[in-house]
Amino acid sequence: MDKTVADALAACADIPEGAKLLAGGFGLCGIPENCIAAIRSRETRNLWVISNNCGVDDWGLGLLLNNKQIRKMTSSYVGENKEFERQFLQGELEVELVPQGTLAERLRAGGSGIPAFFTPAGVGTQVAEGGLPMLYGPGGSIRKASEAKETRTFEGREYVMEHGITGDFAIVKAWRGDRHGNLQFRASSRNFNPLCAMAARVTIAEVEELVEPGVIDPDAVHLAGVFVQRIFQGKDYVKRIERRTVQKG
Repeated sequence: MDKTVADALAACADIPEGAKLLAGGFGLCGIPENCIAAIRSRETRNLWVISNNCGVDDWGLGLLLNNKQIRKMTSSYVGENKEFERQFLQGELEVELVPQGTLAERLRAGGSGIPAFFTPAGVGTQVAEGGLPMLYGPGGSIRKASEAKETRTFEGREYVMEHGITGDFAIVKAWRGDRHGNLQFRASSRNFNPLCAMAARVTIAEVEELVEPGVIDPDAVHLAGVFVQRIFQGKDYVKRIERRTVQKG
């Protein structure tokens, strides 16, 4: 039952080239900083990363992107990363854009064993009808575009079918966790972390505080340890934010 490992390098040591990697966080809030640094140092490449966004140019998943370790991104929002834009438009990065609520539900469905579901989000747009550029070629040509999705009408309203998402590995970050893998998140840092953890074959959790089983009240557990295979206490957290806006006095 003891799922602890020494550190991020040990936890991420067997993530292979070409892995499908689910990464928790929203913006730079609640991101698994230690795991990202470990993957960066290991130079693991050709990754397909599923995450709400790709960090910023010099932090978060942006560190992997800048080092050309990411082959494909499935995301909702990519507007904070200029290198992301450059790689996408130059045909160096494949991108699958997904409405934010749909991305969350696709992860939840994958973690719950649900292969697909219907949602009204995206009906009447290229999300459902296809044609969204996913991979560019020379001179701005489109090498790969999204395909049309099945739609159905329920009680007079049209819905589009979306598939659940699962992955090979997930890297997530929590406030506290015990040696059995039970996790507790703090405020908005919960975000996509539990969803990613549920949807992966192997989930790696880094925590600010590693405690003994029983310290976390069962009613305060946000993610049960059954979804976590490895856990370690992280260190040196920076906890950056994308933008700081202050009012002029």
